[in-house]
Amino acid sequence: MGCSLMENLKPKVQWLKELGMDGSQVAKTIAKFAHLMGYSLEENLKPRVQWLKELGMDNSQVARTIMKFPHLMGSYSLE
Repeated sequence: MGCSLMENLKPKVQWLKELGMDGSQVAKTIAKFAHLMGYSLEENLKPRVQWLKELGMDNSQVARTIMKFPHLMGSYSLE
């Protein structure tokens, strides 16, 4: 997996903003847990967000959860 800015990082930053984070919240979350940017958007991040939504969370609650516990986005199995 490469770390191409255009192919890897920008789509993830945009996706986090679409969940309701502003630029400073995205930056703080990445600074807190830089590994977040290494996770696959399609294989890790989106399925975990979908799981949180299935638990009844809306986008703002999901965004707050990611900001507080970013490691949950890739460290644990959903099974």
